[in-house]
Amino acid sequence: METDFQEFVTARSAALFRGALVLTGNREAAEDLVQETLEKACRKWRTIAAKDAPDAYVRRIMVNLANDRWRRFRRLTTTAHPEGGDPAAPGDEYGQVDSRDQLVRALQQLPMRMRTVVVLRYFHDLSDAEISADLGISPSTVRSQLARGIEKLRDQFPALSAPSPQRRPEGVR
Repeated sequence: METDFQEFVTARSAALFRGALVLTGNREAAEDLVQETLEKACRKWRTIAAKDAPDAYVRRIMVNLANDRWRRFRRLTTTAHPEGGDPAAPGDEYGQVDSRDQLVRALQQLPMRMRTVVVLRYFHDLSDAEISADLGISPSTVRSQLARGIEKLRDQFPALSAPSPQRRPEGVR
């Protein structure tokens, strides 16, 4: 039983950390969230291991903990950060880090449920049905939250919303 949990942690902790990082927007908070999630999962591992989808169960623990933290520590961000800035050059690793940082900050501006849906879709590659089951909401609510979240993110990154000049629209030769 203990080895099963250790195998789960080894296999899934990186993915859990990526999701936690986007949910919290902070490396230290993400590490704490993953640790707290795995601690709760360890205590209930017999029950979780008996489920059909232990990943979904553990993700649900993480989302609930993130929601609890968000409610507990809700406050306005008062630090000034550049909104636009220059786009990163293709080989500019530092510029790409800035873009990722801006994306995480933009995700932090979304309401918690909307952010959670976006994270589960694009960082965990879950379907509408899987997200619906994880969060206990209808698939149509998942789709509407996802559409609204993507729209809000596109509003913050208008340059990314425009079609890429390298790609031709479908049907044009």
